[in-house]
Amino acid sequence: MLNLNLTTDKLQLITSAAATVDVHADWVDTDATVTSSSNMVPGRQNTAISTATTTDIVAVPGASTVRNVKEIVVRNKDASLSCDVTVQFNQNATLFQLYKCSLQVGESLVCREGVFFHYDANGGMYGYSGSGIDVQVFTVTGTWTKPTSFTPRAVLAKCWAAGGGGGGGASLATATVAKGGGGGGGGALAREHLLASDLTSTVSVTVGVGGSAGAASTAGAAGGDGGVGGNSSFGTYVTAYGGGGGRGGAISAVVTGGGGGGGTGGAGAVGTTSGGTGGIPTAATNGVAGQGVTGSVATTTTANSEYGGAGGAGIDATPTATSLGGSSLFGGAGGGAGGSHSSTPAVVGGGAGGAAQSYVAGGGGAKGTDGASPTVGTDGASGDSSKGGSGGGGGGTTVTASTNGRAGGAGGRGGGGGGGGGVGQNPGVGGAGGVGGAGYVIVISW
Repeated sequence: MLNLNLTTDKLQLITSAAATVDVHADWVDTDATVTSSSNMVPGRQNTAISTATTTDIVAVPGASTVRNVKEIVVRNKDASLSCDVTVQFNQNATLFQLYKCSLQVGESLVCREGVFFHYDANGGMYGYSGSGIDVQVFTVTGTWTKPTSFTPRAVLAKCWAAGGGGGGGASLATATVAKGGGGGGGGALAREHLLASDLTSTVSVTVGVGGSAGAASTAGAAGGDGGVGGNSSFGTYVTAYGGGGGRGGAISAVVTGGGGGGGTGGAGAVGTTSGGTGGIPTAATNGVAGQGVTGSVATTTTANSEYGGAGGAGIDATPTATSLGGSSLFGGAGGGAGGSHSSTPAVVGGGAGGAAQSYVAGGGGAKGTDGASPTVGTDGASGDSSKGGSGGGGGGTTVTASTNGRAGGAGGRGGGGGGGGGVGQNPGVGGAGGVGGAGYVIVISW
């Protein structure tokens, strides 16, 4: 608890910026010369602050009075300015700093019975004075700042790279094989525990941008390749590498390679007729540790990974149904392949994207429906602090005259690979690939 028992004792708040800050404090006054609790008198003080200054937030008590401070609430209600706030005890002009933190817009500092709590704008708690925990989440590139409200001893940085984009689907009307786009490879997860003393006060954080979607074909042409997902990093301390793009669908009976999964030492490659090579360290089939798995060249169940990105789905030279994206236990999953058509021509469906927290292919974004009115693939689900993103499903295909194939689903945030686009019937065009899921970085200090 916080007790003021001299007529010179008071609590003050130091604000570092001209943000609009509201403060509420309440207390109970007790006559120090009386032993009975019947003499307790409640009190309160509300203070509005809008400058960088030092402000009295709990006034001095009266003579022979003990002022027991029950609660203090400090809220930054400014529309745009952040503000460092420091609560200090002023004992006859001798100053003692009790707690300091940086309040972003909408955040609050609450002191209850002498324990300080820091809440975000949604009411979630960052940490408290007895714990010293700081969580900084990055969905775009930015800067990590070492906490100053306590002295951190350890830092955990978790970086998910971005997923590769799915390949675009082809367009063809003749009785010749036409291929959907390959799925994009998943981005890797790299994480390290670090001593806070080894880190500078600020560290640059890069969040990888999802690999570009493979372009939809023009009438009677092949689809474009998907792009490689961007790397995510925490300074020079931790780097995760992005997944490779899926191969664009061909207008002949050649293999469509899925994009290679990103590794902890290198990015996955764009799919080819022999698959997209996984990022270093490489695994040709199901991978472990930080291995990026090579994208498949056929309907397969062996493109799964552990911390590396999973392989994107590929398609056999002579397409067969259900080309599934690889799954990953902790990294990003691969995208599913887009739908194709055979030399009859007949519809040959694509496949679902891979799933997060799984070691079985498929289970992510669903493939689009095929036929006279094909549909787009479903987007992969976003990851969180425990897992990467799921892969997008492949786009639907058609053999109906003058009908477009449909786009693959986007990969989920946290490195999910985009789904491949489906085949269109010339003069209808193929579907575009799905964009790769963006990267994600979480930094926890304690």
